[in-house]
Amino acid sequence: MKAGDTYEMTHIVSENETAEVLGSGGLPVYSTPSMICLMELVSYRLAEQKGHQSVGTKVNISHLRACKVGTELTARAELTLVEGRRLVYRVSVSDAQGLIGEGEHERFTIDPERFMSKLQ
Repeated sequence: MKAGDTYEMTHIVSENETAEVLGSGGLPVYSTPSMICLMELVSYRLAEQKGHQSVGTKVNISHLRACKVGTELTARAELTLVEGRRLVYRVSVSDAQGLIGEGEHERFTIDPERFMSKLQ
């Protein structure tokens, strides 16, 4: 993996991803926790397609605009830094009208067996 690698995916907002359902707010709009999850997923998939398993360790994002159930989103991750096992991504989520969220996400590559054995 190298800085500049990117990964994109599309996603349709579902009812179980709203702030109202998740309890992060009271309205039936796309929730911040769901957006963070999508940002983590697109970052995870970028590492995975390059043959690495990883875990998320940090998020620093801004949720800029609301969207409703049924909205098609495009999530994008760009790897900006590879420092040993540490991976730093620039992440964004957009809809047809533009940016709804952006920020930075950090992950670390792991050996899944070794990682899980530490939890025993």
